Amino acid sequence: MRIAFQNACSRLVLKSLLAGAVTAALHSDVVSGQTPAADGLVAQDRTDSFEAKLKLLQDAWERKDFDLARSLTHSLRDSVIQTQHEEESPGQPLLPAGAFNRVETLPGEWRRWASGWEYFKSVAVEEPAGEPRTSEPVELLLSVPGDQAISLRRELRLAAIREGRLVEVPCQVFHEVSRGGEKLAKVLWMVDCQPREKQTYLAFYGNPDAELPDYPSDLETTGEGFGLDISNAIFKASLSRQTGQLERLTLRREHGLELFSGGEGHGEPAGIDWAHDYVDAGNFQKLRISLWDTCPDYEVIRGPLCTIVRRWGFPYSPVHPVYSPARLKVDVEYRFYSGLPWFQKTGSMTAVTNFRAEALRDDEWVFSGQSFTDPVWLNRDGKLQVSAVPSEHQKDIHGVGFFNRQSQDSFIALFLEHAAEGLPELHHTGSPTMFYRWHGAVWSRYPLPLKDVPAGAVLRQKNAYLSIPFTVEDGPRQVERLRRCLMQPVRLSADQAPFFLVAAQSQDAAVGRLARPGEGGVDGEGTTVKRQIWAALHDCKDAQLYTADINLVELGLIQDVRLRGDVATIVMSMPHRGRSRPGYFVDGSISVHPTLSVPIRERIMQVPGVRQVVVKHTWDPEWNSNRLTPEGRGKLGLPEN
Repeated sequence: MRIAFQNACSRLVLKSLLAGAVTAALHSDVVSGQTPAADGLVAQDRTDSFEAKLKLLQDAWERKDFDLARSLTHSLRDSVIQTQHEEESPGQPLLPAGAFNRVETLPGEWRRWASGWEYFKSVAVEEPAGEPRTSEPVELLLSVPGDQAISLRRELRLAAIREGRLVEVPCQVFHEVSRGGEKLAKVLWMVDCQPREKQTYLAFYGNPDAELPDYPSDLETTGEGFGLDISNAIFKASLSRQTGQLERLTLRREHGLELFSGGEGHGEPAGIDWAHDYVDAGNFQKLRISLWDTCPDYEVIRGPLCTIVRRWGFPYSPVHPVYSPARLKVDVEYRFYSGLPWFQKTGSMTAVTNFRAEALRDDEWVFSGQSFTDPVWLNRDGKLQVSAVPSEHQKDIHGVGFFNRQSQDSFIALFLEHAAEGLPELHHTGSPTMFYRWHGAVWSRYPLPLKDVPAGAVLRQKNAYLSIPFTVEDGPRQVERLRRCLMQPVRLSADQAPFFLVAAQSQDAAVGRLARPGEGGVDGEGTTVKRQIWAALHDCKDAQLYTADINLVELGLIQDVRLRGDVATIVMSMPHRGRSRPGYFVDGSISVHPTLSVPIRERIMQVPGVRQVVVKHTWDPEWNSNRLTPEGRGKLGLPEN
């Protein structure tokens, strides 16, 4: 949440913003119902509530103490972020936490294959549309009892049942939180299946010796923050270092066509994705997210299967912050997948107040040069047309794009969802235009059916952007088939059937085993020293919390412990980017701690069998209070979560 304090803003406007913030913000204090820490204090004695800060902000504004007011807006935002980490609902899991099975109940070959893990859940995937699927992304919200796993990101493994055997399937775990004695996380994987086929997957968890899995992938993400370069075998996407908008897309076939938008934009960096924006009352100005000096808020998820970049905030005026209306919140998310020739964008535009928009765009793409020879579009039935859009279809378009008859390069948008709440049916516009003032090819979608937008109205969209070698003979069939699949994704359901009856009982029923070296398994290989390392890390504490006597394990800063021979590798994060030097814990002088904390390297070198210690620092994922152990929460005076 940002509030800009300028002399140009009236007192009435600020009071309106403050009143709205009180209504819309997270009112419940993070520290309500807390238990005392070791010193008898709870977290509310060490921080200030959102409501208290809001009162201080109002007082500072009334007496025109703008420096203090600006500081308080930053602190208010921190309170909202922390409360969001603690209280935001992750959604409704497919299976309740208590719907689990024990590995010991599996048939013998399966049980040995999954040795080292204690629990599993079973999920069914069914193909509904009579279409074969290859590498279709599937996402599941998983919930388990909190005492059955330490870290789902580290422990969770997914296996498919194939011809009576268990076969591990690469998966990506993210958004792990603790809520009400449960651990929840999202699990993403790719599904291959035949028409109408139903498959069963087992999600294993409950292995304290498990390590963060390292799956091979063609998906590579480089850079920091939201300004990333993301590539797979088909294309490379470059996101703006300023705004996070998709700036360039390089197609990695043959000559490597680069799709870009040249020139100086409108004073901001030019990119190929120009949405979202709107024109305010009286056609005075256009407010754009492409005018952000940096993303007001963002989240990045990296992994072997999918990189997610989500950004949200209010569009900026050309003379921001002279005008900084809080009327239309925009939320945009890109998803780039391993091995797929398409990426996805989902977005929403939410009216915070009643306002007038003379025009509004939720999808616009511009390509400089003349890389394409023909436009394409899809009608309501999902049929692709190689032609200009007839007048009778101008407001009923369900996909657009371009291709080149000679090179076969293409870029095509499939509009999978485009609807609104609190508004009449949207216009599905966006006719592709080959030449835009000789700038290049463009399409631009203006969906609003009226100009006065009521508070609470939401415009939603989900689009897939595809690049394939396109010919007039085969291209339409490929595009139409992909759209049918994306419009009818595979279905997930709880699977409590006696799947174990199909287990093959031969000696080769399980190929290999689930556990890697050091992750336990049938013989518990490599676990003794690793557990000694985890125990030793309890002697490494954060001396900056003088009286908490809290160690790095309880703080949740240790993401992984790996042991290869006599070399121990510790993967750790830091609490926040203001403390960017992990060497403080690795080799630093922290003996001032009253409980005699020991640096990581010194302490782990004392473990028998360890000759070398390697400590790797990562910000992925960034630390938050969901990583605290129950003991750590107690020492910080936080309630159980």
